[in-house]
Amino acid sequence: MFRSGASVAAGIDGVADDAVQPNGVDLTVAAVFEQATPGRIGREGKTVGERGELAPVGDDPPTYQLEPGAYVVRYGERLKVPEDGIGFVLPRSTLLRNSCTLNTAVWDAGYEGRGEGMLHVGHEIEIEQGARIAQFVVADADHEGTYDGTYQGEN
Repeated sequence: MFRSGASVAAGIDGVADDAVQPNGVDLTVAAVFEQATPGRIGREGKTVGERGELAPVGDDPPTYQLEPGAYVVRYGERLKVPEDGIGFVLPRSTLLRNSCTLNTAVWDAGYEGRGEGMLHVGHEIEIEQGARIAQFVVADADHEGTYDGTYQGEN
């Protein structure tokens, strides 16, 4: 069963009241990155390729002008997945209606940090820094242990 937005909000530092939705919490854009070098995923290790942070245009408000392609988005909210749950990040419908989408992996029980997702831009778009682009939802989950991986406490 998925948890209420109020329940999800309890695990997010400083979440704005209007970001709490019936079934989750909206996540905002803190930074956008473009991958510059290849990464590597091996059987016994991994390497994330170097990336460069894109500079937003202007400052009232700072806005990213994105051409079609793939980008990494860092969310503005630091969150914690409850030890008896599993987290998912889904794109907001306005992102989809603008020919863009967002992909993320499963957020394991016990994960804490300011996560990232892959933003696929299908048609050029402007996105303001701090704009809501995703919704974080949490479902109840049975599991053994909690997350203790490389990305614990990231960003």
